[in-house]
Amino acid sequence: MESILFRHGIAVDHEKWDGPDSQRPLTARGSEKTRQAAAGLVHLEIVPTHVLTSPYLRARETAKLVREALEFKTEIQVCDELLPTAPPDKLLVLLNSLPQDACVICVGHEPHLGEAAGLVLFGEPVPGLSLKKAGACSLYFDGAPKAGTGMLRWWLTPSQLRTLAKC
Repeated sequence: MESILFRHGIAVDHEKWDGPDSQRPLTARGSEKTRQAAAGLVHLEIVPTHVLTSPYLRARETAKLVREALEFKTEIQVCDELLPTAPPDKLLVLLNSLPQDACVICVGHEPHLGEAAGLVLFGEPVPGLSLKKAGACSLYFDGAPKAGTGMLRWWLTPSQLRTLAKC
């Protein structure tokens, strides 16, 4: 299984947002940069079987942009396991419910995605792993997804993904 963790794009600033945090949308600039970063996944020949997203609006908007860039036809699945406050081990449980030959894109938040990556790679969350907004990493499992059994294929910033899109 390949699991691609993709952080949501640039959202409206906390201080400028009057509503609930879960409803903060992407900015126009954030949408454009996310669209360009998602296009970098095309260059990497990512062919997803599943696109999963946090219920938060900015993550759902990001997932739609990724879906469009990859011309993914299946519905996006909204999953509480990708909420910013979700325990990272819950993401492993979710991944284990999918076929082992799946290519899953998980759109979420920091620090959750970094903690999940640490759990997958090292068996526990570790400091220092974090994705920039509209950045992504690819984690590979040879067999069922379990803590400490993932292999890192790549970890790319949004600017690196945007550069790939231009190739």
